[in-house]
Amino acid sequence: MRPFLPFTRPSIDEASIAAVADVFRSGQLASGPKVQAFEAALAAYLGSNRYVRVMTSATAGLEMALEVAGVGEGDEVLVPAMSFAASANVVARLGAKPIFVDIELRSRNIDVDLIEPAVTPRTRAIMPVHFSGLAVDMAAVNDIAAKRGLRVVEDAAHAIGSRHHGRLIGSFGDLAVFSFHPNKNMTSIEGGAIATADAGAAALFEQYRFHGIKRNAEGEIDVLFPGAKSNLTDVAAQVGIDQLRRLDGFNARRLELAGRYFGELEAYSAVVLPARGDAGHSWHMFQLLIDFQAQGMSRAQFQRVMADRGIGIGVHYPCIPGLSYYRQQGYRPEDTPVAARVGRETVTLPLFPAMQDEDVVRVCRTLREVLR
Repeated sequence: MRPFLPFTRPSIDEASIAAVADVFRSGQLASGPKVQAFEAALAAYLGSNRYVRVMTSATAGLEMALEVAGVGEGDEVLVPAMSFAASANVVARLGAKPIFVDIELRSRNIDVDLIEPAVTPRTRAIMPVHFSGLAVDMAAVNDIAAKRGLRVVEDAAHAIGSRHHGRLIGSFGDLAVFSFHPNKNMTSIEGGAIATADAGAAALFEQYRFHGIKRNAEGEIDVLFPGAKSNLTDVAAQVGIDQLRRLDGFNARRLELAGRYFGELEAYSAVVLPARGDAGHSWHMFQLLIDFQAQGMSRAQFQRVMADRGIGIGVHYPCIPGLSYYRQQGYRPEDTPVAARVGRETVTLPLFPAMQDEDVVRVCRTLREVLR
């Protein structure tokens, strides 16, 4: 029996483990010099004109970014109908209304042609999601935002190391939010970061993530607004520092593995492959669409049979308007039919840097056997 192959697994090396042990021995566990070093390393990676602030999750970062962008009660934010629920949840938590925009079938990214028709006088921001690490056409998005006076908050949770026309996501534009969850291309155990060119916004993020506190020159504190508590620990930051130094290698291997999947499956008509993209795609995940009704099985049955054969299959994601909370708010998945289809048919195949080429062959062979 071969070892079970999960759909993802973080790559933590011995040097990272040793460095974390050193942080424990230092006695400085909460936010401290390692957080500052992690932020500096991320800023250097993205470019000298960027300020980066880290926090406990991309979800916390998205909510902060929207607040700093001025989103509040009664506003509208354009959100792709296919993403993790957090992309819409953070809008709803601020009392604003997510306006779901349909996606492109293969890229799974927001359909840029549908953005401007969705803008209303209440629209305050656009939240493009770089789905699975494939960059949205940010030139088009930023042009629409500039013309209509809107803020852009990039949900770049999947996209650390992704590039748009050769430029790193987060190295340009308004506000970009990354995730360092364990299933992402790099991890800090849990964590996230916001990149911006606005020094004032960066200072606000420091307050939003720690109770709204600001210190004066004497170190005395004041609370300027009721901030949250989402500061990153030095332990997590040290993991992130070591992961960042390996990120380009991780992403290069992901690109190779994705190429293997295309080679195995391009001629297989029972699945719809994702958009291939170019070298700027960071391949956070590799998803297929399968018409399970035509195959005479449910997606859950497919997952169980694949698991029985030692292969983990994920689902990323259900269509957001089809989730119970959003249905109760009056949203209907049929209003975004492409996202609804992807939500019904999507499956995520194993993809992580430690995989071997023969693992891809095994996954594809087993998939074809199960569907046949």
